[in-house]
Amino acid sequence: MSILADSEAVPELAAFGIRAFTTTRKTGSFGLRTDEPVRDVMARWSLLRHELRSGGPRFATASQVHGATVLVHHPGWEGWLRADEADGHAAVDRGTALAVTVADCVPVFIAHPSGAVALLHSGWRGTAARIVERGIQTLEHRGFPAAELRLHLGPAICGRCYEVSGDVYAQLTGSNPGRPKTIDLRGLIADHARAAGLVHITTSPSCTRCDNDRFYSHRAGDEGRQLGVMIADVS
Repeated sequence: MSILADSEAVPELAAFGIRAFTTTRKTGSFGLRTDEPVRDVMARWSLLRHELRSGGPRFATASQVHGATVLVHHPGWEGWLRADEADGHAAVDRGTALAVTVADCVPVFIAHPSGAVALLHSGWRGTAARIVERGIQTLEHRGFPAAELRLHLGPAICGRCYEVSGDVYAQLTGSNPGRPKTIDLRGLIADHARAAGLVHITTSPSCTRCDNDRFYSHRAGDEGRQLGVMIADVS
């Protein structure tokens, strides 16, 4: 089994030596909060690390809390880092693989042609907290202009399937409809990115709820989780 072969890739970034993809149900779940034996889940993590190792020695994840913290990872270490309470990662230097866990929330891939990358987990709370702006600013402050960045919004629940309460809708848009209403998180994140100066934006056609045969969906009752993964390979 190859995790990369069974994933949804972001081909627009391949020309820059960047591998970016979202795993699928075929690969199996990467979440630990299921009845599946831990050894089986960890075997997938080990296989993923093996497949990424040719691109660099570092692999960064975090305990996700639906916030807007973006960690910046520098060289000087090897192995698997699992940090505390963060929903975003960035690496200016090549060779650090980044991963976020998703199952309806949006995996947000941000890259510069030089190989600087950021990967975010953006549910409604992260979107309301403008985590995408944090990710963009993290790279901008390190010399990578927003207009030169590429952004891709991976498989997530679509605007037809994602209904939220009036209060949540108000936190996302500033307007309370007084009733539950559907909202397109990826469209909203794209708007935030454009306002921050990005012009290169693409969006996956896949919806985790509509395409539940291919992806895990929290709204569909799944306990399983897929990963968004990104690495700028060492040349």
